Amino acid sequence: QVQLVESGGGSVQAGGSLRLSCAASGYTVKVTCMGWFRQAPGREREGVAVIYTTNGNTYYRDSVKDRFTISQAKNTTYLQMNRLQPEDTAMYYCAAGRVCAGLVFTGPEWGQGTQVTVSS
Repeated sequence: QVQLVESGGGSVQAGGSLRLSCAASGYTVKVTCMGWFRQAPGREREGVAVIYTTNGNTYYRDSVKDRFTISQAKNTTYLQMNRLQPEDTAMYYCAAGRVCAGLVFTGPEWGQGTQVTVSS
């Protein structure tokens, strides 16, 4: 089992930046992809960005391309978020997956989430 702890959320004005961190511990040997997902009130959880630990490939949802960057250093996965917009407001969750396809994870393990609020 993998334990995931997120940090770095907060409140910013539109156009601002935040960096989220996700520290992974436990049985991380077979994790093939790490990702960030988000869920706004009344909406489905959606994939934001994914990095494959096997080859470093990354995937982004269209609305965050050129604004968000996912990266990984040792057992910590980061999400650098620039030019934030009010529509980026959501609870952001880190996920560790063993079966992944693009932004879709099968049976991932989740962190507890960190809130991001962007005001206009």
